[in-house]
Amino acid sequence: MKTLPDTTAHLSQAEAEEIFGWILDGETSEDEIERFLTLMTERSETADEIAGAAKALRARLIPIEAPEGAVDCCGTGGDGHHTLNVSTAVSLVVAACGVPVAKHGNRAASSKSGAADTLEALGLDMEAAGATAEKTLSELGICFLFAKNHHPAMARIQPIRLRIGKRTIFNLMGPLSNPARVERQLIGIARPAYVPIYAQALAQLGTERAMIVSGDEGLDELSLAGGNEIANIAGDAVDMQRAAAPEAGLQPAPVKAIRGGDAQFNASALRGLLDGMPGPYHDAVVFNAAATLMVAGRANDWLEGADLASEALASGKAKQLLKRWIEMVA
Repeated sequence: MKTLPDTTAHLSQAEAEEIFGWILDGETSEDEIERFLTLMTERSETADEIAGAAKALRARLIPIEAPEGAVDCCGTGGDGHHTLNVSTAVSLVVAACGVPVAKHGNRAASSKSGAADTLEALGLDMEAAGATAEKTLSELGICFLFAKNHHPAMARIQPIRLRIGKRTIFNLMGPLSNPARVERQLIGIARPAYVPIYAQALAQLGTERAMIVSGDEGLDELSLAGGNEIANIAGDAVDMQRAAAPEAGLQPAPVKAIRGGDAQFNASALRGLLDGMPGPYHDAVVFNAAATLMVAGRANDWLEGADLASEALASGKAKQLLKRWIEMVA
């Protein structure tokens, strides 16, 4: 068994790739991994470390074919706010707008209900959805890439993450390791000051267009509550900017207005959203969908993106898409 290094010293990208290869290949003990991940979180990861770790995970994933222009939208988790499943709803809305969405996700690690938990509560057979991901992405324009199906190396890591009970570098690695190898992404992280560091990691790995976003209160998605730190990435260029809900024609609202619960609670809220229920959850989804549509090249600005997203909900297109998805994988 290999001994993991003292994480007070920063690792180069090559060192991080090698060490996370050991971790993923089972060459270190669980106690060592728990210590290593916890210490790395406490001192904060560098862009080189995130990129190197993601390279190790990418090298071990089981890929799928995806249509040109496919996108992903997700949060890294671990923000402690326990909001409703915004990115899951955004995936349905964006796909209903005609943009292929390869939704990469998992069950909850540090929240009450992950994307998989909520979709399952809505009636989507997660095992079948995972097995038919390539087909539903091609025919419906949406799929769920259940992390366990595409990252077999993560099987021994998940129990360790659950024991730690808070975010680790694996929260940061996941969005950078989409099995559809998407080139366009909206990724929310829980630390506003960390946005440029994470953006540099993604730029090092290579991307066509992406946004890294974080609400000022530490929300891992675009927040209605106040300002948002945003990194726009085009290739290896990173441009920092700020945005708030009114720029998308939306009303500000406190984070507690979209506080979630368990899978059944979140699924009920998502059903209400798809039925056209107005309010902060609707606006949070529209705000984040607008950003995703901009990343996809389908909208030119916040207002156009918000209009497209609102129409996908009001028309019932997003609700119908979920219904067809459930039926296709049943």
